[in-house]
Amino acid sequence: MTTRLNPYISFRDNAREALEFYHGVFGGDLNMSTFADYQASQDPADAEKIMHGQIDAPGGMTLMASDTPSSMDVADASNITVSLSGDDESELRGYWDKLSDGASVTMPLEKAPWGDYFGQLTDRFGIGWLINISGQGA
Repeated sequence: MTTRLNPYISFRDNAREALEFYHGVFGGDLNMSTFADYQASQDPADAEKIMHGQIDAPGGMTLMASDTPSSMDVADASNITVSLSGDDESELRGYWDKLSDGASVTMPLEKAPWGDYFGQLTDRFGIGWLINISGQGA
């Protein structure tokens, strides 16, 4: 098996909502398991929260997420940004448009000094995203 690097995002109570949103953005297969599914909840309030969720999207992209149990602190997401880059303008603009729904756009998706199209936003779940469209056709 090839080694892969992919984002794993931690949420407090809205991993299901976030995963369903990202599934709408990226498509592919979505699988979610709750803490109750594996009898892994010490707090009954955590039972139906997502212990592990995974989207396997076309093109080999994988995005994972889970809810953080109430007994643990949630990691600060401000020091991580998810980057999407490539030369498929239509695909990347489509991701941008969908991720922008309810987002705070920090930098609009526009021509950058290095010649690519680049944009940055923080989505409705507080996750930072960078999109870079490379190539002459952008």
